[in-house]
Amino acid sequence: MSSHDGSVTGLLAALHAGRGDAAEVLLPILYRELRGIAAAQMSRERSGHTLTPTALVHEAWLRLVSGPQPEYRDRRHFLSIAAIAMRRVLVDHARGLLRDKRGGGIHPVTLVTGLAQDGTDPAELIALDAALDRLAAHDAIMARVVELRWFGGLTVEEAAEVLDSSPRSVNRAWTAARAWLARELAGA
Repeated sequence: MSSHDGSVTGLLAALHAGRGDAAEVLLPILYRELRGIAAAQMSRERSGHTLTPTALVHEAWLRLVSGPQPEYRDRRHFLSIAAIAMRRVLVDHARGLLRDKRGGGIHPVTLVTGLAQDGTDPAELIALDAALDRLAAHDAIMARVVELRWFGGLTVEEAAEVLDSSPRSVNRAWTAARAWLARELAGA
């Protein structure tokens, strides 16, 4: 672990303890990584999306630092939680778009090597989010692997580290989760 990672861990502990100034110091340190996660998530969204990666980072950041703070283990743990917050922002945004369209036509979600195809429309993102919630009720570990890999952009090895598991176990869960979600979404 570099001293930079150690300072992030210390700032995360300060954030958990309620020191608001920690968030102000932490954002510039993590911004580049957060922006990369947001850019990866936005690359799977439809073209002409009204959110930009920068707006996604800022919206997720506001959600992350307002209210009581969980205890983050380290930088990677925080970034995985940030990726989930970004997922929530995108899903809420998609729900708003569909609400504006008064329900619009729901289209089936197609899965490829990752999960959803690039250019995911709002209805597909909402369907994926609902299926992921059902997967979490069925198998929390598989759902967490999907969140870390798909929404967090983590590699199998990185996800294994966050989950304190072996890469082989994470890879099995990833494969099983994709199959489970494909079946679930095909029936939707």
